[in-house]
Amino acid sequence: MVQTIPVILYWFLLVFYNLLRVYGNAEADVLRVLKAQLSDPTNVLQSWDPISVSPCSWYHVTCDSWNRSVTRVDLQNAGLSGQLVKQLGQLTYLRYLELYANNISGKIPEELGNLTNLMSLDLYMNQLEGGIPDTLGTLKQLRFLRLNNNSLTGTIPVSLTGIDSLQVLELSNNNLSGVVPFYGSFMRFIPNSFANNPDLTLVVVPQAQAPSQSPSVGNNHTGAIVGAIAAVVVLFVALALWRDRKQQLQVDSFTFLAEEDPKVHLRQLKTFSLRELQAATHDFSNRNILGEGAFGKVYKGLLADGSLVAVKRLTDHVHGGELHFQKEVEIISMAVHRNLLRLQGFCMTSTEPLLVYPYMANGSVASFLRDRPDRQPALDWPTRKQIALGSARGLAYLHDHCDPKIIHRDVKASNILLDEEFEAVVADFGLAKLMNYNDTHVTTAVCGTIGHIAPEYLSTGRCSEKSDVYGYGVMLLQLITRQQAYDPTRLANNHNDVMLLDWVKRLLEDKKLEMLVDADLEGNYLKDGVEELIKIALLCTQVTPSERPKMSEVVKMLEGFGLAERWEEWQKGEIFLQDFSQEHNLNIDCVIVDSTYNLSNDQLSGPR
Repeated sequence: MVQTIPVILYWFLLVFYNLLRVYGNAEADVLRVLKAQLSDPTNVLQSWDPISVSPCSWYHVTCDSWNRSVTRVDLQNAGLSGQLVKQLGQLTYLRYLELYANNISGKIPEELGNLTNLMSLDLYMNQLEGGIPDTLGTLKQLRFLRLNNNSLTGTIPVSLTGIDSLQVLELSNNNLSGVVPFYGSFMRFIPNSFANNPDLTLVVVPQAQAPSQSPSVGNNHTGAIVGAIAAVVVLFVALALWRDRKQQLQVDSFTFLAEEDPKVHLRQLKTFSLRELQAATHDFSNRNILGEGAFGKVYKGLLADGSLVAVKRLTDHVHGGELHFQKEVEIISMAVHRNLLRLQGFCMTSTEPLLVYPYMANGSVASFLRDRPDRQPALDWPTRKQIALGSARGLAYLHDHCDPKIIHRDVKASNILLDEEFEAVVADFGLAKLMNYNDTHVTTAVCGTIGHIAPEYLSTGRCSEKSDVYGYGVMLLQLITRQQAYDPTRLANNHNDVMLLDWVKRLLEDKKLEMLVDADLEGNYLKDGVEELIKIALLCTQVTPSERPKMSEVVKMLEGFGLAERWEEWQKGEIFLQDFSQEHNLNIDCVIVDSTYNLSNDQLSGPR
């Protein structure tokens, strides 16, 4: 009997393993099918194991920490070609599908309409053909839909107007056609969202004449017929209005019908009245202050429609007048990415400008690390890695995908906000230019944590994208350590470690990695993961700007590519530099003074 137990155990484990193979790796099978349909010249999919039960350890794949389901696939700018597969519709927990800036061709699968949890669908800058599936209108949690810069044809599905959660819609630079009634959720978007579709005409339908409910796309013939009839009715109304109304405004190739008393909009931005914002913030009550930064105070506000906002009251004088303000605000509003804080609107008064943003429920990285309520659990290690990657992606977008390029100038932990899902959102970009702090201006009174500021910016007043990289590196160290960027109390240890960077380097030299990591993690982290993030942070904070990586390179290193090679190259340079400085008796350390160390917790950004 005793001898039979190992045999029984063996067969039990074999059956259990096969059950896992059949039921546990359905999502892995989907991704393997996708991999088989894609050409991968740079081997970005090399970790997608053909026999792995779970895809959660694969690069470019993120899973929910609770049920281990795939929630994100990030394969942007990876040089991939081939076609998408209908099996993607089986990833029912997927929230982000990022495949932009590749060479993917073929049609968009209708089965993507089954991804009811999808929040972001980014397929822009590919070679996709065919129509936009009506089924995308069923994605009621969708916030970002970007299909621009493809070769899509046909009409824009009316069902998309019924997605109330939609914040960003980009359909420009395709071959779309027809007349689209511009109402419902479409009213939030700008003409350029549909630009460069030669045969497409958008007609504004006044709200009173728009259908009470947007046509929905059903899964049966009756629903389809009803949807088609409703769409025809809407188009008929739109065409009738188009013919009968005399007041028209030409924008590119589109025709827009102005309403009787149109509200002023600057691109997709709403112009708020001062009275609206006073009511929303209880006349800018101190009780509603969320934080205070270099450009003014931020107030929590409740608009008349019930939505929460953060109102930034710019207290410094805006140089250049109203035209300069509107120009710079327009540039800021064009930077749209899920890891950038979206500018929702503005108010220009005779004495001060105000900017309106969506409210971020979990505040900033700085406030969460330093001033977390006792009832709130600490950020776990996977969440910290997610914040590191998200903020890197946001900064890379500012540097590489904005025209003109946007340099943040003040990257620090208090300017990285956290939404309700702890997704990192970079805030306050573009404000330095808005307030007329140009490249030749030497800042003599920098607000915020100067420990984040690159040495060349302090010494010359000139900043570049590499200055942003430096600030990001310091922020990364704070994510790991929960330490302040500058802390004179560290002098009590008889070390010149007031700067976080110096403190980290000394502990690494002493091989005390465990002392670096935030104690709130209680040991629940991966040592290799911590070492990787520290290496990336040290590469980002090199003294010479040209030796720092670009933010796009940082993103790739965080995704698992190129760190080992870059680190080895830097180590060789460090050894040479140390030998050279010792031989010539040089001191290459850089000391940075922080003018705002005594900022209290209530001056850090809370939820906003």
